Amino acid sequence: MTARQAYESLVAHSRESADLGAALSLLSWDQQVMLPPAAHPGRAAQIGALTAILHRRATDPRLGEWLAACEADAPREPGTPEAANIREWRRDFDLAVKIPEDLAVALARAASAGQRAWEFARKENDFKAFAPHLQELLELSRRKAEAIGYAGEAYDALLDTYEPGETAASVAPILAELRDASKALLEAVKDAPAPKPLPAGPYPVAAQQALLADITSLLGLPPDASRLDVSAHPFSTLIGPGDARITVRYDAADFTKALFGAVHETGHALYSLGHDSGDGRHGTPMGEFASLGVHESQSRLWENQVARSLPFWEHVLPLAVARFPALSGLSPEELFAAVSAIRPGLIRVDADETTYNPHIVLRFELELALVRGDLAVADLPGAWNEKSREILGLAAPRDAEGCLQDVHWSMGAFGYFPTYSLGNVYAACLFEAARAALPGLDAAMAAGSFRPLLDWLRANIHEKGRLSRPRDLIAAATGESPTAGPLIRHLQAKAKAVYGL
Repeated sequence: MTARQAYESLVAHSRESADLGAALSLLSWDQQVMLPPAAHPGRAAQIGALTAILHRRATDPRLGEWLAACEADAPREPGTPEAANIREWRRDFDLAVKIPEDLAVALARAASAGQRAWEFARKENDFKAFAPHLQELLELSRRKAEAIGYAGEAYDALLDTYEPGETAASVAPILAELRDASKALLEAVKDAPAPKPLPAGPYPVAAQQALLADITSLLGLPPDASRLDVSAHPFSTLIGPGDARITVRYDAADFTKALFGAVHETGHALYSLGHDSGDGRHGTPMGEFASLGVHESQSRLWENQVARSLPFWEHVLPLAVARFPALSGLSPEELFAAVSAIRPGLIRVDADETTYNPHIVLRFELELALVRGDLAVADLPGAWNEKSREILGLAAPRDAEGCLQDVHWSMGAFGYFPTYSLGNVYAACLFEAARAALPGLDAAMAAGSFRPLLDWLRANIHEKGRLSRPRDLIAAATGESPTAGPLIRHLQAKAKAVYGL
């Protein structure tokens, strides 16, 4: 077999697996959005069966033979799509063969059952009902880390599956810098007058749905290539080309929760839809996201740098007033200040920009202790509140607002949380660079034109797929290695605009 034939075999195999993966994504979406309660055990079995098929395909010995044939060929020019595909296929294959099929299936089934148990436990504020599922997922995740292998500690193996190249030691200083910057800003504004809050609801859900349809379309999400639904925990998933699904949850007392949730998930969906530029990348690494941190950078950029900006509300406020007459007395400046206020709270997904990263520090330190074995699952609620007081200055009155508020651990997603703060960092770096490259960006957004920003992101991030490692991808787009500096500058400028610091 020639190297060209081997490469074409890899492409065909990869695309077939991507189609099967799309079916698995559809099953998971359906489980969280549409599935009747009695169907959950059957769905767990279905997910497990399809996971087993995909794992067998990911570890097919022919992949190793095809990769060896490609790698033995004359070296391809570094940085080309073909070279990136071969490099990433090798990474994926080497990782997959380390994980036994029975472990992969056990994790998938435990995650399916864990999500259902978490939904019940969160609703009923019953951590004890969820604890056995969390214990099983933790033990399976430790087994996964041992199977993968690591140079530092088990947590590094788990984190690397979400954010290639990162370790606990590499992300800890960034998180500490963001925590300290947040603490300094909280101290700076503590005596400043608080911005005027938004009028009290109710904000009818039907009106919120109509407004979200207007805004997601305005940002560039094609209505004929997407769906907006409701789930216990907002999420975005790409079922396949031209099929992006996003979900939110509504609060009749505060329309901004669903609005920012929808904008956040729209950012994810735009990134997912933007991978395939029509040149055959679908089903290959070049048609996939670079990392979860990069994925999060897209959602956070649209949510924070765009939707929490004054130019955004200069255009969107009239649309909101048309749905909610109670807002008619507000100016864009007042609404901008209201949604940009620093208000420490217990719920991560509702956190303002300044206090969001300390929420990640809290989760990172707790899951690191769980994986290390320094914290027992039974002691998690108490440890959560102790660390929450230390980091956020708040303690949850109920576990539903504490250690049960996030879906991630019910999925076995240990090592996922740091990608959120990395996403915040990358988002600020990218938006700062986009502003420099697009001098009229603020004016365009105020006029309701978000296409220039989307086009810039498409060219510099979306269409790059897995061409580069995450930090290298951001550096190529911005001209410098990513640091927390742009994010801290953004937060300081926001506090100055809102509080007059």
